[in-house]
Amino acid sequence: MDIKQGFLGIILHAHLPYVRHPEYDSFFEEIWLFEAITECYLPLINVFDRLSKDNVDYRLTLSLSPTLILMLRDELLQKRYLNYIDSRIELAEKEIVRTKSQKEYQSLARLYRRLFIRVKKTYQHYNCDLLQAFKKHYVLGQLELITTAATHGFLPLLNVSEMAVRNQIKSGIDTFEFNLGFAPSGFWLPECGYYSGLEKMLAETGISYFFIDTHGALDAEVKPKNNVYAPLDCGNGVMAFARDPESSHQVWSAQEGYPGDENYQEYYSDIGFELDLETIAPYILDGKTRINTGIKYHRVTGGNQFKEVYDPSKAKSKAKKDAEDFIIKRLEQINKLDQWMDRPPIIVSPYDAELFGHWWAEGPHWLEHVLRLASESQCEVKLTSCREYLTQQKDHQISMPSTSTWGEEGYSSYWVNEKNDWVYPFLHKIAEQMEQLAIDFSGINVLPIQKRALNQAFRSVLLAQASDWPFILKSGTTTEYANKKIKDYLARFNYLHESIRSNKIDERYLLALETMDNVFPEIDFRDYNPITS
Repeated sequence: MDIKQGFLGIILHAHLPYVRHPEYDSFFEEIWLFEAITECYLPLINVFDRLSKDNVDYRLTLSLSPTLILMLRDELLQKRYLNYIDSRIELAEKEIVRTKSQKEYQSLARLYRRLFIRVKKTYQHYNCDLLQAFKKHYVLGQLELITTAATHGFLPLLNVSEMAVRNQIKSGIDTFEFNLGFAPSGFWLPECGYYSGLEKMLAETGISYFFIDTHGALDAEVKPKNNVYAPLDCGNGVMAFARDPESSHQVWSAQEGYPGDENYQEYYSDIGFELDLETIAPYILDGKTRINTGIKYHRVTGGNQFKEVYDPSKAKSKAKKDAEDFIIKRLEQINKLDQWMDRPPIIVSPYDAELFGHWWAEGPHWLEHVLRLASESQCEVKLTSCREYLTQQKDHQISMPSTSTWGEEGYSSYWVNEKNDWVYPFLHKIAEQMEQLAIDFSGINVLPIQKRALNQAFRSVLLAQASDWPFILKSGTTTEYANKKIKDYLARFNYLHESIRSNKIDERYLLALETMDNVFPEIDFRDYNPITS
């Protein structure tokens, strides 16, 4: 790699909570996955494929959460996704007929049909296995793949139990390695939640770097001499890379970020909410509860004005201009940093992957242009991964990052507050009980059905610990579902705990739980035993 004035590391974090309901013919929350596949993951794969075909030597890091990995590999969900995309193709075809007297709308309906057909073709090209596609680009050397905690558990608030944190980390890495065939070098801390000591657990699992929010570095034990533009060595060789606020603001800001431009597609304008119920009924929930369909006819426009019709060509043109602006701003930033830093800076730009395509329809187009521009030989900002940067730059400053998260106020407040604080005493209790089960049953001859029940209890603990449910309780979106998920996992653990302790395990009910919560097939309850771990 030729050393330029500076480096740009773009990190996309792809995560969804584990939602799978074989007990129902269809389930609304499974659509979260189907929308992400259609609007984000497959469009990104198409971007990677085009870049590879054109021999563009780009670098991008993608963090795949273990729950997402398992859902992408699940045969039931793969089959249901094909039904979902077929229904969207059918809806687009009906829209072409319905809008025959509205040429602008019909043109968009035809566009959506092409998009849906294209993503289905890509999905089937990779045998319905998106991990195969991601690994292909990893092997080519352009896409760095990393992972996160097992169920995206918020580690700072699980730290009452060291084993809870250890097993969120270990189970996550084990799942990644089992499904991708190699161990990740980097780790995405859920919600960028860091506290002193995490770096030791990461080192034990072979992780060489992780990510923190800006203030985690700026408030470090020893003031960073390179601000957030070089990693900090946590004292054990594990590196903490901090988020660059400037590049994040350009993309994330609700007021000033690129996605809010008036030419871009309006996410909240969807025919699932705009057409009469009789027309849209076959494509919404239970024929009566309105949901997004993915077909959107309007652009952001701006303010409270009447929403103008979406123009894809103008939106794509704007995405290209915004990509050029992004690179120009990074070059300006690097030129300033180059004047006082003791090494080439790395601008770390992490984003939720689902922003690209789902929340911001033009996001994949923008990203493709950014990657193409930064890969040009004359460009003074060089794309890199954090792993690659660490092979080039040595002798990093030793300093312990401060306790921190990203999100509102930056110190865990979004994940523990008056709306969700009731959750944590229960999570701490089941972690304690799981640890005691592991201690008590590790040194004895365990019957097969006991081992199954113990492993399933372990799964229930991990699933209950997901950060998504407290997040939803705070945000106020699908709170009824989040409440139910937490209480269901707690109830399942309590049932299994009592059954194991009383030696009265109902195999039929155990099988039902194994069928519904079939995560982490390689899990071993003995990992919760602090004596042997």
